[in-house]
Amino acid sequence: MSHDQTDAHRIESRAHLLPEEAAAGSDDPHAQAEAILAESDRREDDRNAAPDTLLEHRTSDQTVPAIEPPD
Repeated sequence: MSHDQTDAHRIESRAHLLPEEAAAGSDDPHAQAEAILAESDRREDDRNAAPDTLLEHRTSDQTVPAIEPPD
């Protein structure tokens, strides 16, 4: 499957509206799917692409140890 076929399949799959989207309505589900997937791809390529998003990358030794409640 070529890259274009993969993209077409992703768009066709995403063009099926979620219940919330169907309730709100969509003039062009395919264009909406293309826009959603394009933004998703940008965010995947650049983790800082999402507005107001702060992603923390920590290892387990950098976390605070859990405090267990008394018995």
